[in-house]
Amino acid sequence: MLMAFKPLFSRALALAPDRLHFAAHSHHLWPDVSFEAQQQAWLDANLHADRKWDLIFDQVIPRAQAEVAAELGLPDPNSLVFSSNTHDLLLRVFSAFKTRPVRILSTDGEFHSFRRQAERWEEAGQAVVTRVPLAPFETFADRFVAAAAAGDHDWILVSQVFFRTGGLFDRIEALADLARPEGPWILVDGYHGFMATPTDLSAVADRVFYVAGGYKYAMAGEGACFLHAPDGFAPRPVVTGWFAEFGDLSGPPGGVQYRSDGGRFWGATFDSSALYRFNAVRGMLTKAGLTTADVADHSRGLALQFQDAVRAGEAGVLGEAQILNPVVGDSPRARFLALRHPDAQTWRAALLSAGVVTDVRDDVIRFGFGLYQDASDVDRLIAACRTLGA
Repeated sequence: MLMAFKPLFSRALALAPDRLHFAAHSHHLWPDVSFEAQQQAWLDANLHADRKWDLIFDQVIPRAQAEVAAELGLPDPNSLVFSSNTHDLLLRVFSAFKTRPVRILSTDGEFHSFRRQAERWEEAGQAVVTRVPLAPFETFADRFVAAAAAGDHDWILVSQVFFRTGGLFDRIEALADLARPEGPWILVDGYHGFMATPTDLSAVADRVFYVAGGYKYAMAGEGACFLHAPDGFAPRPVVTGWFAEFGDLSGPPGGVQYRSDGGRFWGATFDSSALYRFNAVRGMLTKAGLTTADVADHSRGLALQFQDAVRAGEAGVLGEAQILNPVVGDSPRARFLALRHPDAQTWRAALLSAGVVTDVRDDVIRFGFGLYQDASDVDRLIAACRTLGA
């Protein structure tokens, strides 16, 4: 049975009461507690002034680390560092490789933060990238693991959930078995997995890097990105900020020293208000008795309602589209439905003009589902889709 959680988002929903926002996978609306948290960040900054960072590193960051570690089953919260975006974290990991070009194995379906940067590394002669095609997705996992096992790669990078199609990669443990401190290093992009679907990294935390952030399913907005770094891997990143100077340091006498935990990947000064928002959202979920599994179940029910309508021809021309990641049973999945059709761009534009926000990637239109929607919203979405092409 679907429950109503809209009161948790009263501020955001009141700003555009007639809008139907089905892009929770793209720009998730912010719950009310994040507004209060943003105010608290301002108050703390001005109350503590020069001593603000003592509070942030003594309380705000440790709480955020503990929340992420609990969500992912990480044994040590100190394996985590935060940054404003995942691109920044990718650069720090890349800088730790001792030789160039770095031999990278990835896919043709990674998000633009990595896609663009990898192409530029190739142009500059700093990397050689092998990209395993996602299609046909039925065989992708086997093909990717086989390519990884073949060797000759320094860095293996793959998404947990692919941003364009919603396909889920479920062979992380197979990649972890290949990881060695001398290489290859394994990095999983979990941006569409973190707090979207229950994720337990306890069995691979000692061998796998993991990056994600709070912009989407963590409901914290931009700026709350993190990296989990396993001990013994990439001990001396070349791109390093002065925050990495604090803690238990080791290194050559007279040289640049690093923390031995995840703190070796710290950067420099950043806007900490995102972590205030993240901590507040996690507190909200705890108070409401909601786990990621609960939120995923709510979203799954809404997605299934919409999927049934599309397949029954009740959503107009959307019935002509191919559902790339259909809801099947209760297996882990993306928090959005991806529909492929040549008219995807046209459909998205028409829906937007009608006050329905979706998202499109090339010929794939995506519908995202979250706590601030209920069954009546899906009914309105279906009705809006019926007008397409009319």
